[in-house]
Order: sequence, then C-alpha cells, then structure tokens
Amino acid sequence: MSSSPVVRPVESAADLERFIALPYQLHRDDPLWVPQLRMDVRTLLSKSKNPFFDRANAEYFVAERPATGTSSLPQAKRDSATYEVVGRVAAIHNPVHNKFHQDTVGFFGFFECVDDQAVADALLDAAATWVGQREATVLRGPTSFSTNDECGVLIEGFDTPPTILNPHNPPYYQALIENAGFTKAKDLYQYETVNPEMPDRLLRGARLIAERKNITLRALNKKRFDEEVELIKKVYNNAWEANWGFVPMSDAEIDHLAKQLKPVVVPDLVVFAEREGEVIGFAAALPDLNVALKTNPSGRLFPGIIKILLAARKVTRIRILLLGLLKEYRKTGADALMYHWIWEKGYALGHRWAEAGWILDDNPAMSNALERMGFNRYKTLRLYDRAL
Repeated sequence: MSSSPVVRPVESAADLERFIALPYQLHRDDPLWVPQLRMDVRTLLSKSKNPFFDRANAEYFVAERPATGTSSLPQAKRDSATYEVVGRVAAIHNPVHNKFHQDTVGFFGFFECVDDQAVADALLDAAATWVGQREATVLRGPTSFSTNDECGVLIEGFDTPPTILNPHNPPYYQALIENAGFTKAKDLYQYETVNPEMPDRLLRGARLIAERKNITLRALNKKRFDEEVELIKKVYNNAWEANWGFVPMSDAEIDHLAKQLKPVVVPDLVVFAEREGEVIGFAAALPDLNVALKTNPSGRLFPGIIKILLAARKVTRIRILLLGLLKEYRKTGADALMYHWIWEKGYALGHRWAEAGWILDDNPAMSNALERMGFNRYKTLRLYDRAL
C-alpha cells in the first residue's frame, strides 16, 4: 500500500523545476504526448515575466511521496532527495474574470497526477482551500491560466496527437477529477478537416453577402507587425466578450503573446476582414509546431533545437486558433471567407490537415457552420466546476 501524499506549495527555484519536470516523467511513454520547451513553460509560470500576473495571482503546489524503498527509513534520514513528485496543480485567483462575469470563481490549472485518487484529492483540495481563502465559491478548471490559454481535460479523442496550445492527458484524468467532486461545466469541441477546399455553394453565398456589405480581406503585413497587433487589440475583446468564460486580455498580455508567436507566424495564415478601411474581424492559424516539438522528448533547448528546426520545415498541419468578428458583422459571410482564405493559402503552403476550435458545446451555430464547411468533430475537452 502506497503512503499518503504530502502536498506543499512551491517555495524555491528547485521546487519550480520539479513542478515543471513532472509531465516529462509522467508521460514519457505516451507516444502521443508532446513535450513543450521547458524554457517556454518556465516563462509562462514566471510571475515576473508573464503579464497575466499584473492582474491575477496563483500558487503552485506539488504532491510528494517517499520514493520507492525509502518509506521504512527513519524520519531523520528522509530528505528532499528521497521524495518523488507524484502530482502538481496551480490554484489561480483572477479578479478580472470575477469582475467581468460578476461571479466568485477560483481556478485550478497545470494539473498533472499519477493514477491515484488520494493524490488527486489532496491536490485539488489544496487548490480549493487556497481559492476559498480568496472568497471563491466555485473551483473551476483546468485552465492554465485562463480560457485565453490551454484549458480543459481531454475526454474524447485519445487516438490522435494534440495540436499546438492544446492539452493531452491520460484517460484516467477524467475519473480522478470527477471522483474528487467535480461536475461538467462546459465541453469544448475540436474539429478537423482534410478537405482541400470549402464546398463551392458556401463560398459563393459568402462572397455574395460580403460584396453587398463591402467586406474585403487581406493578409497580415509582418513588416508592420506592431501596428497589426494594435488592430487585433481593437477587435479581440469585443469579438469574444459574449463567450462563456471569456476573460478580456490586457494590452500587455496581447503584446506578450504576439511577441512569443511572432517567430512562427505565417503572414498568409493571418487574415483581416475590413470594411471601408476599418478592421471588423480577423482569423489566425498557426503551423502545428507540436509536430516538431515531438522530436525533442526532453523539452530542453539544447541540443533539441536542431531537431525541432529541421522538423518544423516539414509540418503539414495547421490549427485555426482564432476567428472573430465584431458583433454587427456576424452572419455577413465574412467568417466563411476568412476560413476559405486560410484554407486556400494553407493548402498552397503545403498544409494538408487543419484543426478548428475549440468551440463551446452550447454554440451549435458555430458547430453547424464548421460541419457544413466539411469539418468533423474529433476531440472533446471538458471544464469542471466544484462548489466550495
């Protein structure tokens, strides 16, 4: 019988490295799991580098147990080196979310755990206690850190690899979370297509409506990247504000994300919809760099960067990460035109597979539109709530 886990907060740089290292150990035998670059994870978690922490806070916890063969040692001989990390979680307090939605929700994220209910319970209880001390009445997750980031637990679609900025986890995570007292809050659907082009009848209809509304499209101009980011800022929060769980991003957060993504942005895969010279919407797709990251199982920059760069040249998959329009321009055909733009440009660049999503399970209009365009639902992520 295994010993009870001890959950404690991350208090040192060494603790943080152990927090970061867990998934590389836990999932190394999963052929579909994709190791992210540890330096990127470190930046994401950094309270001094990630502008998320300008307006929010988090506490990181690890669950430990005596390493195999050490449980019988006298307490005096058990030091940190004899303990192994068997789980981790972040407890997140986001006042921006609570003010925007007029609720009292705390979050958990970065959840990783061995298949042991006692460990999962201890971790999630620690997160619940921490957010409860900050007046939260509900614990929701996983969001790492918000719905603007990687979120959800994979519950369907375990036979295919995750795309860039999406989670992948063992099937047992669903049972661990549900057995800890959580119930479904929302499901997030992901769609795929291998079709070389959109159905012609949809494209003709979208073009006709867009012409009547005087809507035109153009690609991102990378030479004036900073100015293009400013245009995105004008649209982003307005286009998504009605979505369940949406959290407005600050200018600093958008700037930070843009800086991170700039090296991998392909101008033809970012499209702006304009009317009379004003941006009314945009869509962005990224090459699925998870294909390249998969070649570097350690997640360390050196010597893995050489393999990653070589593999990146051969990526034939894209993820349509964002597509949004100002409210008054929805149902104008601009969304279908932007999908077609990415479809056409992506195919010309050699991409033969695309993912769109995620889409909330209570957004049938968007799901139906994707299916009419030839997408098929192939993965489901789930967000959970637990009353405190």
